[in-house]
Amino acid sequence: MKTVPITLITGYLGSGKTTLINYLLKNAGGYKMAVVVNDIGEVNIDADLIEKGGVVAGKDDNLVALQNGCICCTLKKDLIEQLASLVRSRKFDHILIEASGICEPIPIAQTITYLEDQFEQRGMPKYLKLDAVVSVTDALRLADEFGCGEALEHAERGEEDIENLVIQQIEFCDIILLNKVSEVTPEQLANIKAIIRKLQPHATILDTNYCRIDLKQILDTGLFDFEKAMNSAGWMEEFDRTDNEHDADEHEHHHHHGEEDDRDEDEDTDDDHGHGHHHHHHHEHGVGENDDEGTAEEYGIGTYVYFRRRPFDRLKFEDWANKDYGRMIIRTKGLVYFTDDRDLSYVYEQAGKQKYLTENGEWYACMPAYEIDRLLATDEKFAHDWDPEYGDRMIKLVFIGQQLDRKRIKEELDKI
Repeated sequence: MKTVPITLITGYLGSGKTTLINYLLKNAGGYKMAVVVNDIGEVNIDADLIEKGGVVAGKDDNLVALQNGCICCTLKKDLIEQLASLVRSRKFDHILIEASGICEPIPIAQTITYLEDQFEQRGMPKYLKLDAVVSVTDALRLADEFGCGEALEHAERGEEDIENLVIQQIEFCDIILLNKVSEVTPEQLANIKAIIRKLQPHATILDTNYCRIDLKQILDTGLFDFEKAMNSAGWMEEFDRTDNEHDADEHEHHHHHGEEDDRDEDEDTDDDHGHGHHHHHHHEHGVGENDDEGTAEEYGIGTYVYFRRRPFDRLKFEDWANKDYGRMIIRTKGLVYFTDDRDLSYVYEQAGKQKYLTENGEWYACMPAYEIDRLLATDEKFAHDWDPEYGDRMIKLVFIGQQLDRKRIKEELDKI
């Protein structure tokens, strides 16, 4: 039995996912495709549209509708069963999954990857594989959101977390299908791409109208790699760099690495590790190509990384987090800890108006001394992160935004 590739199609409400599915089916070019559609609600609107398009007859079994739930959470088991059933039927050589507009892409990819791993663990050939994650993105809506500073109020769901989903779908994908490009000006399009490139430096961006593309650009690409996808977001790339860390409290104690202090404070960056013992991992990938840096600078799209060792005051941090920076800050993510519990690390995350603070385990500094000594002697990255006073405790926040006022952000955070 041959391996059946799967293309996962994500995108928020109204971006054009169903249009893309219809287009792929009508122009299959010899592909025998099955479609798994996930839509919240008792009536699967997306499935109906596909059927009305005359491509899939209602009685055919190559359209699977998963309803009354989301395949990234409550319908995981259903998704596994349906994928296994489609592969066993041996009728198809490609599977398209259209995720609901409110689905997060990572859990779906994890479910499919889990299936792949099960085959390997049992010594069986892989019967399916996740070939690519395609994020269908509405250029006009992004122009409104990132160009005019308007909220996504016209989104059907009408909730603030739509913007968070949009950013997650851009950050975790292999291909960004930038749809409806004819409805924005060249200036708006360039601005949108500059922002996308900061959020997601590695994905292929394809301009399109009505999702009309060459099938070869998104089918059988072999692009998906879970580890790379998890580490491909722009904030992660900035977070992993160690060449321009600059301690905001350097005036209070010597820099822990004894490095030169002639770096620009506005070019701080970070490094992902400072989480609890069980979370320690390194992200190994080089700094991305800078082909888009000129465009990003032209449109005022930039990044800033705030770094220091001293903990935040929790109440002051909550007050700061409740401030509205508008379009100046599009995305924030990083590690923090607080004076009332110096041993526990947290991940702080902001996308648009949505903000989250999640426990992330104890710092490595809480381990027994002999374990710390062993890591200092054997792990170069751990040694780099280590400070004689604070251990691996740190504040490290990556900001992505437009016309970032780095001085203001730094001054406000320094007071917390």
